[in-house]
Amino acid sequence: MERQARRGGWIEMTGAMAMSGTIGYFVVESGQSIWNVVFFRCLFGALGLLAYCGWRGLLVPWRFTRRTFGLALVGGVAIVLNWVLLFSAYGLTSISIATAVYNMQPFFLILLGIVLFGERPTGDAWGFIAIAFAGLLMVVRLDLSGFSLTGGYLAGLGLALGAAALYAVTSIVAKRLQEVPPHLIALVQAVLGTAMLAPFADFSALPAQPRQWGYLVVLGLGHTCLMYILLYSAIQKLPTARVAVLSFVYPAVAILVDYLAYGRELSLAQWTGIALILLGSAGVNLKWRLGLTRPLRPLAAGD
Repeated sequence: MERQARRGGWIEMTGAMAMSGTIGYFVVESGQSIWNVVFFRCLFGALGLLAYCGWRGLLVPWRFTRRTFGLALVGGVAIVLNWVLLFSAYGLTSISIATAVYNMQPFFLILLGIVLFGERPTGDAWGFIAIAFAGLLMVVRLDLSGFSLTGGYLAGLGLALGAAALYAVTSIVAKRLQEVPPHLIALVQAVLGTAMLAPFADFSALPAQPRQWGYLVVLGLGHTCLMYILLYSAIQKLPTARVAVLSFVYPAVAILVDYLAYGRELSLAQWTGIALILLGSAGVNLKWRLGLTRPLRPLAAGD
C-alpha cells in the first residue's frame, strides 16, 4: 500500500509540475493584461476550489482561528502579487529566463530564516547560494548585449526575483498553517485575489475569442484548482527530498514550451547559467554537501 501511495504521489507531483511549466504559454496566449489574467485565474480557481472543498466537506465547520485566518490572508496577498510579478516578467524577458530566475526561491527562504528566526545556514548552503548567484550573473551579463536597458530586460529579472521572494513569504506562512487543510487555504487565497484585483481588471477589454476565454479558464480550473489538488496530495505522500527533485520538472517543461511555442533558443552560456541556478537550488533543497560545513567537534572527556 505504501509503495502504491508513493507511486501515486510521484505521478501527481510530476503532473502538477508539468502543468506549472505550461503556465507561461497560457498567460501569453490569453492576450489579456496581467491584471486581467491574474484576476480570472483567481476567480475561476476560487470557483473550482469552492466546489472541491464543498465536496470534501472542508467548508463546515469553520476551521480557521483569527490568527490562522490572518496568516492565510497574508500568504494570499503574497501569492497573488507573486503571480502578478512573475507573469509580468514573461513579457520583459522570456518564459525560460523568468522561470529560471524564479527558481531562486530557496535562497530567499534562507534569507528570511536568518532575518525572522535567527537561523544559521551551513557553509554548504552558502556555497550553493554562491553557485546559483553566479548562474544569475551569467544570465544577466549575457543578455545585456542583446537587450536595451530601457527595454525592460533588467526590470523583468527584478520582477522574477521579486516573485521568488514573495513565494518564499508564502512558504513560510504555509508552514504556520499546518493544522488547516491546504485546499482550504488555497480557496481563501483565491477568493482574496479575486477581491484584490477586481479594481484593477479592465472589463472593457475582455477576450474577444472563445479560445482566449479557454486559456483563462484553464489557468483557473487547471493551473490553480487541479494543480493545487495534485500538488498537496503528492506532498502528503512523498518524502521531502523526492518533492524537491520533482520540482525541477517545472523549469524543464517551461524551457521546452518556450522553445516549441516561440522558438526561444538559448546559447551555451545561457544554458550554463540556468543549470547553475537549478544546481544551487537543488543543493539547498536536498542538503547536498560541498565540504564547506565544519563537522561538529566531539566533546572531550571532562568538557
